[in-house]
Amino acid sequence: MSLTHSFGLLTNPDQQWEAIRKESESVTRLYTGHVLLLALIPALAGFFGTTQVGWQIGDGQITRLSVSSALSLSVMFYAAMLAGIFILGKFIDFFAATYEVADKTPRGVAMAAYTATPMFLIGVIAAYPNIWVNMLAGLVAIAYAVYLLYEGLPILMKIPADRGFMFATAVLTVGLIMFVALLAITVVIWSVGIGPVYIS
Repeated sequence: MSLTHSFGLLTNPDQQWEAIRKESESVTRLYTGHVLLLALIPALAGFFGTTQVGWQIGDGQITRLSVSSALSLSVMFYAAMLAGIFILGKFIDFFAATYEVADKTPRGVAMAAYTATPMFLIGVIAAYPNIWVNMLAGLVAIAYAVYLLYEGLPILMKIPADRGFMFATAVLTVGLIMFVALLAITVVIWSVGIGPVYIS
């Protein structure tokens, strides 16, 4: 049912959050039925876009990545997405006690995974690596993911909307900190020579 929920969140989020709550999927099932597959979309699209299509700044020449470089970066990006969902999910479970969630069933990874659905799906746009198109599409996906977080967290955790708002804000803050940390780690990795290799 994971993929059904994934697309249902785009059309009828409240109903899907209720269904997700009732199912209480295990982390293993959630990953095999949802995360592992959908996280491939931006990773594969990015690999194709950077090696076959390339990008252009102004009137300059088209730039591409070498296949080996793009492959290693895509694998690292894929691994980072998988790890990020799990870590954020564990933070959500940790915060649950603070926000007085009565049901002790761990639902953090499900919350993180399904909230990330718009970003996974819009990742297909990476097959056409135009900075403005990708930025606009990314902003739309992030905005909808934030909406899903604020709308879905009170439903999934079965807490009042006002407490859910504060809980969701805390989760969003952690997500932003994780994103900044990922950028810092990327800079460190590139500084030791594991970076993109460009070809014209």
